[in-house]
Amino acid sequence: MLFYWSMLLKRLRYKVVSVRSAEEALGVMERTLPSVVLTDIPLPGMDGAALLKAIKGSPLFRDVPVVMLTSLDDPAAREACTRMGCSGWFGTDVEPDKLYPVIQSLSETVPRRHIRLAASLTVFVGDGTAIGGAVRTEQTSAISEGGLFVRTRYPQPQNALTPVRVVLNGSEIRAKAVVVYSSAVNEGPAQEPGMGLKFVEITDQDRRLIRLFIKEQLTGDLAR
Repeated sequence: MLFYWSMLLKRLRYKVVSVRSAEEALGVMERTLPSVVLTDIPLPGMDGAALLKAIKGSPLFRDVPVVMLTSLDDPAAREACTRMGCSGWFGTDVEPDKLYPVIQSLSETVPRRHIRLAASLTVFVGDGTAIGGAVRTEQTSAISEGGLFVRTRYPQPQNALTPVRVVLNGSEIRAKAVVVYSSAVNEGPAQEPGMGLKFVEITDQDRRLIRLFIKEQLTGDLAR
C-alpha cells in the first residue's frame, strides 16, 4: 500500500517522501515541513493516532494537516482522531478521485476539484456550423472531468463556446465547452500554445467515461 499510494501521488504531480514508521516521519518533518501528512493507524512502534497527537501537540507541526489513509475500520478510533484534529479519514480502498480533492483543498490556495491527467489525445474542435465554427483536428495535453487543454496555435477567444469531441477507449465523448484562457508559446500549464476549455454541457455518462479513463491511466499498472 505504501508503494501504491506513493506512486499514485507522484503521478498526480505531488512530491512524495515515504517512510515506514511514525518515528521516521517526525524525523523527516524536523528537516522538511510537509504540506500534508498521510498515515495509516497500524504502524510498527508508535501508531498513526500517536503520530497525529505528536504532530498536533508540536508548535512546529500543529498546522500540518494529517489525513488517515488506513486499513483500520474502527469508529471509535476515527472519532478519537477527529477530536485530535485529523483532517480526513479514508480507507485504503478509496478511489483516487475521492482523495484528490481533499489533498488539494489542504495543500493548494486554489484547489482543483478534479484530477488533471497529462494526456495526448486527438480532439475535434467545432462542428462545422456558423456558431460552432469549422471542425479542426487538434491534440490535448491534459484532460479532466471538468475540461481539457487543447494544443493549438489558433486558440478561440476567451468565453467562446465550442463543441468538442474526444475518443477514449473506443467511446466518443461529446461536450460543449467554453474557452477559459488561451496561451502563446512559452505560456500556459506546459509552456505551450493553446486554450483551456471548461465543459459546460456534458452528460453524466461521458463524465464517468473520462473518470474511468483517468483512473485506468493512473492505476492500471499498480497493484494494491
